Amino acid sequence: MKRLIYLLVVLGLVALSQPNFAQFKDWGTKFGVRGSILFPENEFANLGFSGNDNTSFDWFKTSYLAEGMFAIELNNALEISINAGYGKYAGLAYFDDPNITTYGEYESTIIPISLRFRMSPFDMKGINPYFFVGGGIMNFSVVTKPINVVGVATEPDGWVAIIPAGIGMEIALGERVLLDFGVGGAISSSYDLDGYRTSSDEDLWDSYYNASLGLTFTGENCKSDKDMDGLGKCDEVKIGTDPNNPDTDGDGLNDGEEYLKLKTNPLQSDTDIDGLNDYDEVKVSNTNPLIADTDNEGLNDGEEVNKYKTDPLKADSDTDKLSDFDEISTYKTNPLKPDTDGEGLTDGDEVSKYKTDPLKSDSDSDDLTDYSEVMTHKTNPLKVDTDGGTIADGVEVKRGTDPLDPKDDIVKIGVPIVLEGITFATNKSNITPESEVVLAGALKTLQTYPEIFVEISGHTDNVGSNSSNQKLSQRRADSVRGWLVSKGILGDRVTAVGYGEENPRVGNDTEDNRRLNRRIEFKRIK
Repeated sequence: MKRLIYLLVVLGLVALSQPNFAQFKDWGTKFGVRGSILFPENEFANLGFSGNDNTSFDWFKTSYLAEGMFAIELNNALEISINAGYGKYAGLAYFDDPNITTYGEYESTIIPISLRFRMSPFDMKGINPYFFVGGGIMNFSVVTKPINVVGVATEPDGWVAIIPAGIGMEIALGERVLLDFGVGGAISSSYDLDGYRTSSDEDLWDSYYNASLGLTFTGENCKSDKDMDGLGKCDEVKIGTDPNNPDTDGDGLNDGEEYLKLKTNPLQSDTDIDGLNDYDEVKVSNTNPLIADTDNEGLNDGEEVNKYKTDPLKADSDTDKLSDFDEISTYKTNPLKPDTDGEGLTDGDEVSKYKTDPLKSDSDSDDLTDYSEVMTHKTNPLKVDTDGGTIADGVEVKRGTDPLDPKDDIVKIGVPIVLEGITFATNKSNITPESEVVLAGALKTLQTYPEIFVEISGHTDNVGSNSSNQKLSQRRADSVRGWLVSKGILGDRVTAVGYGEENPRVGNDTEDNRRLNRRIEFKRIK
């Protein structure tokens, strides 16, 4: 019955075990030696020669077991070992019955060989509690049989099955040396280890308990590097990386390179949290994995690489003298194009030097690009009329006058001059604001030369009837005359004549030509 209870306890321990991370782990392999005192369990009582209830330890003086062990780690909480040993199974042939006299001793040599599974379910520092269970075989040979004891004849030697089990504790003596203390035992499938068997007790297998002490030597120490990432086991435990995974954070860099060389965080794939993992920063973009904004212009490296396609190593990707951050956040220019508006001036020169709008090719809307004003005509790209002579720079350049000389803004009168830029709404004769800019030159001429008289002539294309075109041209000429009179010019100095479609400048064969024929001319008549 005692043996059945023993077996149930062992099975219960196995069933209740849960794999946990033990303190003593990542050793790979280990070997050890130990000595055990055996406490035989069989038909004979474990009492002294006197036959009373006082336990005598004489019976185990010659019962011992010396073992060697080699173990392999299966995971962080489980190992498998092969154990082999040599010992003596001996005691007194005494029955726990005052009416029976004890005669002699029994002794057998034993050579057990077993395969054991050992669980380390607790995570503790300095010590490693465990329990084990296994199975194997044992050779035994009876050396001394008990004498004058009536019993069934037994086998003197042979091989039997054994089931070892027990608990114990490892105590660290150094990096690779452990003190191992344990208690346990083994059940055999034989009734003959003590050289005796009775028919009434043949269902009781001979077994033993044992207490053992030994030394174990581990195959690895703090410097062991199972995953070959350049970090020893203790370093990985210290920083929290996985000693079985060379790249704990999965970013493409092994833990040793990150921790020892790059100083990045091997537990975080993007150490500086800039949107690029450490591998991409080190191996691809060559940015600093410890600084979110390598070029220090205000955009983090991930934004530059993934969103804006700018160079995270250059504060000014397009070398236009504006940082990428300023282009994107302040001026809304293209950080990949040095000249966003495509007129010839770099964005940086427009913003810093000329104060023009880098998003508009003609900042002052005078029909001259900022580049042509600055580089060609030397006019002010921020003023429509640089010389202040009332004529826009673009108009002056188009008609051939100097936009830097206000004197030539006056219309020179010798032959009829087309007042370019005077426009009217379709079938309308009202003066538009755009037309007033052109008429300012004619006004100045009349103000400067009070002695001259002029004719304002209106002309149309050939669309519509001649009669309607003549009337329309007359109304438009009258509108121009009226505008000049409203500005202080005497009415008798200005004559308005509508010529309709009679005097085209060019043929009315295209829309562009018809546009040229719809015009106002200014000529001196006295």
